[in-house]
Amino acid sequence: MRVLMMTWEYPPRIVGGISRHVEELSWALAARGVDVRVITCAFADAPAEERVRDVAVYRVHPHLPTDNFVHWVQQLNAAMYDRAAQLLEASLATTDDTPTIVHAHDWVAHFSSARLKHAYRLPMVSTVHATEHGRNRGIHTEGQRYIDSVERELTTEAWRVIVCSEFMKHECEQALATPWDKMDVIPNGVHAEKLDSEFPEAEAARFRATFASPDEHLIMFTGRLVNEKGAQLLLEATRRLRDEMLPVKLVIVGGGYRSHLVDLADALGISRHVFFTGFIPDDSLLRLYRVADAACYPSLYEPFGIVALEAMAAGTPVVVSDAGGLKEIVHHDRTGTVVWSGDLDSLIWGLRRTVVERDHTRWMAGNAWHEVRSVYDWGLIAERTIEVYRRVWDEYGRSPWSGDAPPAAV
Repeated sequence: MRVLMMTWEYPPRIVGGISRHVEELSWALAARGVDVRVITCAFADAPAEERVRDVAVYRVHPHLPTDNFVHWVQQLNAAMYDRAAQLLEASLATTDDTPTIVHAHDWVAHFSSARLKHAYRLPMVSTVHATEHGRNRGIHTEGQRYIDSVERELTTEAWRVIVCSEFMKHECEQALATPWDKMDVIPNGVHAEKLDSEFPEAEAARFRATFASPDEHLIMFTGRLVNEKGAQLLLEATRRLRDEMLPVKLVIVGGGYRSHLVDLADALGISRHVFFTGFIPDDSLLRLYRVADAACYPSLYEPFGIVALEAMAAGTPVVVSDAGGLKEIVHHDRTGTVVWSGDLDSLIWGLRRTVVERDHTRWMAGNAWHEVRSVYDWGLIAERTIEVYRRVWDEYGRSPWSGDAPPAAV
């Protein structure tokens, strides 16, 4: 089976969770014999073509310069379509009859994916990672309305729609009118083994000292520094905990715009108790998980929460809000602490537990460590994804759609 994986994010271009999801899913699919070809956006010095773990990656530049994001998306999709069409034409020229599926990741990849579907009469699968409605708690502007309309087209054009949680399944039904029986819930995963590398105690202590002193309780957050991720609440909670004389030190990991959070930390008088790292490489992030006393994700909106899985895989105690898919990952009082989304007092209570109930917190972290490896392994997730592909190909083969000769590329 061949899969054309269409995505605007792919490492080293990392904007949100899509990048890591597509990379690790593509690796797991390739390990099971799927011919995966990722078509994505060019980035910095990343090669235009490369093969990583048997996954072929093709990076393209938007055809024309643009002055706004919507136009940029259109130009990127035109380039993605052209590169994918070249690959398909090369396969057709050799009378290759390998089952081929187009897999679109989120609305930014919709236009090229749908065009490939119609040009070559191929079945299309889509993964919805989040919705514009959910990110903004409704549709309020023309720009949001446009993205919402494209998301609706994406789920309409797709043969099957993959979502990462029951929460997202409900959201797609309510916000995008996606039929309930058209969706498959397949969670995100994590390569837990990458967190199992040797990390001697003395080396770990030196690394931890980069962020906090030995007597400080190190709480970490990683993610996009936008309102929906709740870092602003975490700063306020840190202030309150410091007022209680609890020696917490907050480390916020994430690139991009952060002035609003730096200013808030200063206004709260806790600047010296907050460390903004900016973007850090994966090896440093994985080490940070392992030396942190707790990882906290107080999201206001969260379709899933891969960062929580990473922390759990590292054996780091987690405190998460009950927003979206997080409460499906973390089981309160068994694998972590779940607090009320948007409730500062609840968040403070959850973080205080990690300081004063350390034995119980570590017990929960041990449970989480085992659960991640038994439920959220990418191999298991790839098998479930392949089942969706096989179902789609079987239904496609029995449909009039497959009986038509592929038209000329458009």
